[in-house]
Amino acid sequence: MSKENSANASSIVSKVWAFCQTLRDDGVGYGDYLEQLTYLLFLKMADEYTKPPHNRTMPIPSEFAWETLTSKSGTELESHYNIMLRELAKEKGILGQIFVKSQNKIQDPAKLYKLIALINAENWILMGVKDKGDIYEGILEKNAEDTKSGAGQYFTPRPLIKAMVECLRPEPMKTIADPACGTGGFFLAAYDWIVANRDLDKDAAKFLKYETFFGNEIVASTRRLALMNLFLHNIGDIDSDNFISPNDSLITDSGTRYDYILANPPFGKKSSMTFTNEAGEQEKEDLTYNRQDFWVTTSNKQLNFVQHIRTMLKTTGQAAVVLPDNVLFEGGVGETVRKKLLDTTNLHTILRLPTGIFYANGVKANVLFFDGKPSSKDPWTKEVWVYDYRTNIHHTLKKNPLKLEDLRDFINLYNSENRHKRKETYNAESNPEGRWRKFGYDEIIARDKTSLDITWLKDKSLADLDNLPDPDVLALEIVENIEAGLESFRAIIEGLK
Repeated sequence: MSKENSANASSIVSKVWAFCQTLRDDGVGYGDYLEQLTYLLFLKMADEYTKPPHNRTMPIPSEFAWETLTSKSGTELESHYNIMLRELAKEKGILGQIFVKSQNKIQDPAKLYKLIALINAENWILMGVKDKGDIYEGILEKNAEDTKSGAGQYFTPRPLIKAMVECLRPEPMKTIADPACGTGGFFLAAYDWIVANRDLDKDAAKFLKYETFFGNEIVASTRRLALMNLFLHNIGDIDSDNFISPNDSLITDSGTRYDYILANPPFGKKSSMTFTNEAGEQEKEDLTYNRQDFWVTTSNKQLNFVQHIRTMLKTTGQAAVVLPDNVLFEGGVGETVRKKLLDTTNLHTILRLPTGIFYANGVKANVLFFDGKPSSKDPWTKEVWVYDYRTNIHHTLKKNPLKLEDLRDFINLYNSENRHKRKETYNAESNPEGRWRKFGYDEIIARDKTSLDITWLKDKSLADLDNLPDPDVLALEIVENIEAGLESFRAIIEGLK
């Protein structure tokens, strides 16, 4: 990307942002703004495709073409835009999916007119894929930071995603799935990595664009953002089939098996549905999924996702999944799931993540890396390698956000090229501070509840008062710990009910 293009992209970002701030004064949140931007961007780009040199026929009815927006203002514009959103939701393919359940959230027609003018001023297709994508990703991240909206739960830190993709090193002509894909971050990182690191012939490039990615996202507004995000990054097309299903992926085994699964299933332990009882009161009912392919029946959402991902994985496939601590130590059904995972897959690596890197508070999480395997009477996991990037590590979203370089040591030690040649950095005598250590299958099975919640490093802040982190970091960690504790107590109360 030339310097000129890069500068142009960042100036567009600032324009788009400045306008977002104006709308916020009217009570339009990032999420709502992002949705309106999505509808208008999509229509403008569809319009650009109909012009030279593309001259494509687009599936958008002529009465809703881009010009019909730019030629109106005031209440006429507002009512036309409302009708347009409603009608486009009835169309087929990605077009209809982008507009499904769409609503105009910009109440002031003058502001809507200005936003249309802002988008109309640029030629989005001439812009590099990266520029368009960066603009949109930047806005998605801002939306995630807006903690009141709860959008952070759909946004995994991009450096963490990139590190996971770099460990899996996906190959072309293979499928990649995410059963809870949020705004599509794992797909984009995998796409970028493949384009940068693999030689793609015409067939491989076509496969990458149309047949590589498959996801589920049950929240309609988040799914819309994911479809647009992929489209802006050159994955799929306006009239191609939709590859992000609105269905709850846990309900059934679709029967399809994938080469790679990259996922960060939603936080919150319980799967539940809300319904109205006979007295007209709202009640919640725990959802348990009755599936023959699951080892255990439970309402714990994460344990269900672990079982589901194992089912989705080809026997030659690889998975990298972000999971909260409770999956590593919970007793009962949790222990059963861990034992089965160790036996039926090769669970070879766990990366312990620090607190303070997620937009959702109180999250203590890990990445589990495991390979699919055919059935066997002997356990497939021979040893589990653990990298502790939590003890004595302090990250905050504002002052010290997680960067890809922070995980470089882990990526190198993970040694994708040859996992059999890994070397421990931990040594009881010479390097007790080593963060990379392996544990044999027998050692793990002998642990209480087959717990994978393994630590060996000393917490320095407990021993060395001169080495304490800054007060604001400490305060944030206290908040994280209290919130994680509250989550656990809520789960206990739910269980007692």
